[in-house]
Amino acid sequence: MNTKVDFKINELVSIFSQKTGWNLARVRFLAAFICSLCKLQTVCYVKLAQDLSGTAKFESNLRRIQRFFARFIVDGDLIAKIVFSMLPSQPPYRLSLDRTNWKFGSMDINILMISVCYDGVGIPLLWSMLDKRGNSNTKERKDLLERYVSLFGTISIESIGADREFIGDSWIGDLIGKNIRFFIRIKENMWVNVPGKGNKKAFWLFNSLPLHKGLHYRKIVKIGNNYVYLSGLRTIGRTNKIEFVIIATYDYAPDALTIYKDRWQIETMFRALKSSGFNFEVTHLTDLERISKLLSIICIAFIWSYRVGIYRDKNLDRIKIKKHGRRAYSFFKYGLIFIAHALLCNVSPNIKLIIKILSCT
Repeated sequence: MNTKVDFKINELVSIFSQKTGWNLARVRFLAAFICSLCKLQTVCYVKLAQDLSGTAKFESNLRRIQRFFARFIVDGDLIAKIVFSMLPSQPPYRLSLDRTNWKFGSMDINILMISVCYDGVGIPLLWSMLDKRGNSNTKERKDLLERYVSLFGTISIESIGADREFIGDSWIGDLIGKNIRFFIRIKENMWVNVPGKGNKKAFWLFNSLPLHKGLHYRKIVKIGNNYVYLSGLRTIGRTNKIEFVIIATYDYAPDALTIYKDRWQIETMFRALKSSGFNFEVTHLTDLERISKLLSIICIAFIWSYRVGIYRDKNLDRIKIKKHGRRAYSFFKYGLIFIAHALLCNVSPNIKLIIKILSCT
């Protein structure tokens, strides 16, 4: 191992030792694995084993990777605390709840996740591996939210956004009971009790709106056993038919439709973890616990890349803005490119910089 690589790994080992409390062998593996992950931008064990730092042969590196994910217990709450400590802003945070899923052979990979919304992307924080296909149930959502609350408290939550999958009387009642603001899209044909008008389908309140015109209904309504406010938008859906975007909120929120849009930032994050980042979907893992361990390490690489991207944009080279007004790169991708180049080319000043950013000093 050359001196530049020694410097890099040793500095990272020091940082990760403080952050994780793991023994030296585990921390050295973590540091080397994250470096390889950022350089190669894939979760393929065979490719990563070819790059792991050290003098060991490929076969030894491959077995080392396999043993780590097969035997070592990774505490998801610890990883969440590490990511939380590296977030680029201070609480309270706007959270997003969503699922991502794909199939590997006959196996369904189904992940329920809470992320922090920040400047166009969701930052992954906590998740549950669902041993089934399809939607999460109320208990699974409550358990995941309870994990967040036990770690960071409700005081750290500005609000939580979720799509139509995440409805249900008990679930919404739990959010209200915890005094957590929410912006949840409901199905347009849900029955709503409107004061003075009786039971109506939700879209009825917004059926007279002009296309693409939003409205916040000023009176509180009742869905099941819960009282909420509704905001709606009449628009054209993907099938070229009229559809309604209807958002249920905890309190009176005229800007509900705007705030709800932040929920889509978690979709941007899912793409970053998959096709535009680490190619998470190419993993051949089918054991849910091992997939969760892999995701834990990816999340550290993700927040590292994101922070480097922010720093690079602010202090080194501004991200170019395209003609349509959007950035040419996300902060995540911009940072990942910088980290990969620094590590691949052994650019000492840049390596020192990315290590300093990781240490949050």
